[in-house]
Amino acid sequence: MISKPVFKGVATALITPMNAQGVDYDSFAKVLDWQVEQGINALVIAGTTGEGSTLDDADHKAVVKFAVDRVAGRCPIIAATGSNDTSYSIQLSKYCCDAGADALLLVTPYYNKSTQNGLVKMYSAIADAATKPVILYNVPSRTGINIEPETYAKLADHPNIAGIKEANGNISKIVKTAQLVGDKLDIYSGNDDQIVPILSMGGKGVISVLSNPAPKLTMEICNKFWAGDVEGAAALQCKMLPLINALFCEVNPIPVKAAMAAMGFCENYVRMPLVPMEEAHWLKLKALMQEQGLI
Repeated sequence: MISKPVFKGVATALITPMNAQGVDYDSFAKVLDWQVEQGINALVIAGTTGEGSTLDDADHKAVVKFAVDRVAGRCPIIAATGSNDTSYSIQLSKYCCDAGADALLLVTPYYNKSTQNGLVKMYSAIADAATKPVILYNVPSRTGINIEPETYAKLADHPNIAGIKEANGNISKIVKTAQLVGDKLDIYSGNDDQIVPILSMGGKGVISVLSNPAPKLTMEICNKFWAGDVEGAAALQCKMLPLINALFCEVNPIPVKAAMAAMGFCENYVRMPLVPMEEAHWLKLKALMQEQGLI
């Protein structure tokens, strides 16, 4: 039986620094070290924000192994190993478990999609093959498929399935999921603008884009809530909302890459089909970052 939770608090959905030659490992080391020094609770490697969809197999495995070795146990490393090809996801998941990742993040199958029964079979097959806990990732705005609360309930008894990154944006369905799974699955917000609402339903934290440039501020939202200062947590959530919205004014991770570049952590480079942020959007994001003292 796995230990739960994988983490409590904030896991940064980390960028992967890149340049025209490939992954920039010097910058990656700098970002990893800074996140740990800031006290982050966990790190997600090669997910959506990490441009996992444009990392080939060798690069995907290499960035996970590099992160595991660089962090060296200072916080949990969660490797994003989901795919619309179940056999590939199993292969990648086995590799990342053997490489030392502490957990896996499995997105729903995009493009070919699935029935709800197919989701149960796919996730069960990957979790059967994994030797580390699995967090399911529901983001229908990107994948075209939603994990229904009743499907979570069917998966909740699997000994290797530990949690949910819920980014469907539908609070009513998240409440239904919480009711059905109880304490069998840990629920994490997958949207930075819904941290406090999901904590109020017993959520264990957030897998965050905001915490790339602002890890301490993001952690403070959770910490205030758990300290009993719900009003303060809500106020900070609202205060951060303009910055959160700016970080999603173009497709993630375009804005957060620009933000991290402005802070000196990496080049402002994303792989096509993504392109650098439009100037007008960047000027708004820059102003909000200045307001928060990030640059």
